[in-house]
Amino acid sequence: MASPSQLQTFPSKPRVFILSDISNEPDDAESLVRYLLYSNQFRTEGLVACTSTWMKNKVCPQDMHKIIDGYEKVVDNLNAHAHPNDPYPTAQYLRSLVKKGAESYGMTAVGKDIPLSEGGELLLERIKAPTDDPLWILCWGGTNVLASVLLKIHLTHSLADAAKLRSKLRVYTISDQDDTGAWIRHHCPDIFYICSVHGWNQYGMAAWTGISGDGWYGFDKGGPDPTKISKEWIKEHIQIGPLGSTYPDFMFIPEGDTPTFLYIIQNGLGVPERPEFGSWGGRYIATDISGKGVTNGHFSDTVDEVTGRDGRQYKSNQATIWRWRDAFQNDFAARMQWSLSSELSKANHHPVVDINGSTGLEPLHFELEAGATFRLDASASYDPDPNDSLTFKWYQYRDPSATQWSVHHEVGQLDIKPLNEAGSIVEVTLPPPEKCCVELISRAAVPKGQLLHLVLEVKDNGSPALISYRRVIIQTTNEKLLGGGGGADAIGDVMRDVINQ
Repeated sequence: MASPSQLQTFPSKPRVFILSDISNEPDDAESLVRYLLYSNQFRTEGLVACTSTWMKNKVCPQDMHKIIDGYEKVVDNLNAHAHPNDPYPTAQYLRSLVKKGAESYGMTAVGKDIPLSEGGELLLERIKAPTDDPLWILCWGGTNVLASVLLKIHLTHSLADAAKLRSKLRVYTISDQDDTGAWIRHHCPDIFYICSVHGWNQYGMAAWTGISGDGWYGFDKGGPDPTKISKEWIKEHIQIGPLGSTYPDFMFIPEGDTPTFLYIIQNGLGVPERPEFGSWGGRYIATDISGKGVTNGHFSDTVDEVTGRDGRQYKSNQATIWRWRDAFQNDFAARMQWSLSSELSKANHHPVVDINGSTGLEPLHFELEAGATFRLDASASYDPDPNDSLTFKWYQYRDPSATQWSVHHEVGQLDIKPLNEAGSIVEVTLPPPEKCCVELISRAAVPKGQLLHLVLEVKDNGSPALISYRRVIIQTTNEKLLGGGGGADAIGDVMRDVINQ
């Protein structure tokens, strides 16, 4: 029988503050239901009902309370499926976090003579808390609560102190849903701010729609599998039990806001401080490359190239999310099963990944010379459910290594060789220096080359099957500056040389 002490632990938990235009349509309620099933991974610090362009003059915190009421009936069951060190928050605590944002639209709530809403007061308190841990502000609707707090900080703090407070913020917003998002990015360009920016109301262009929007918006037809976002699947696997019964039928697409916290879920795949690495919540890259670094500034859409269910290749921003859909929907369904029973034997639990003796969730880092060979051993990985068996899949995630649109032309290929029948032990050989340690145009050899990403998926055979990940990041080096030559200082020089041949 499974033991709670064998379950995955979460030694550090991200601080989370949610702004939600709940009840403008059903998707915010749906996302909140899923979020609560993961809430033992986070330190939730605010649940604020806000406005948006779709609901400009009222907020609906009462609908957050209805979902928490359902959660209260199952939290003891959920705790039976959590490691003793990582309990779920009490319903009473969650209720204390529910606050109202301004009951007006966008910038009408932002001004030096406009008092903060109760939600804004709570957000300011959390930002000023005596900790250096980042505060993840997940914006499911408009952002005027955040904008009003940023103006308050600007008016009441020195420039240095205000900048220090802003440096603690990590924002992931579901596009712009009022007129304060552009204001924030203009007036506070140093804030770590993930956002798909596109024409007003053109949400089908946004990366986050990869969660479930392919049918509604019509992108990547034939690529994503729609089975596990259908109303039939949701009714069978999600709308069950006291918490699942609070999950409403979707109107346009289900759970458009969910990528904000899928991005920071601790499953061994994502690295939240590095949006360009990719995760269940998508992949984003810095909009401004002026040298501010990856710890601040705006991060916007990029693409992954993914093989779809029809066998064709798809390259889109939405693919950075839908590529993981089967895994994150199975994960959701399994957790809803946890809410139904306190018996561990009646539900499936995640494999625990061990690579070279490390069972953490942070990526493993190596710095190795181009062409080098090294060994990775995940044979000590285990499943808490004694009757489950594990399969191992190692693959190179090439998209995060690219600086250009064409991954196949730019990124060196890892050679991954299984050393045992289970595939849990592999020998990995890095590409030669000319493939990973030269500049793209000049082809000059460089001492530090590409950052290569290797992902291990460990999957059990429970129902539904669950996947845990571990990312291995390899910094390629080229101490002897080998492999260079054959390029030019600029693309025009290359073209001229070709013409003159």
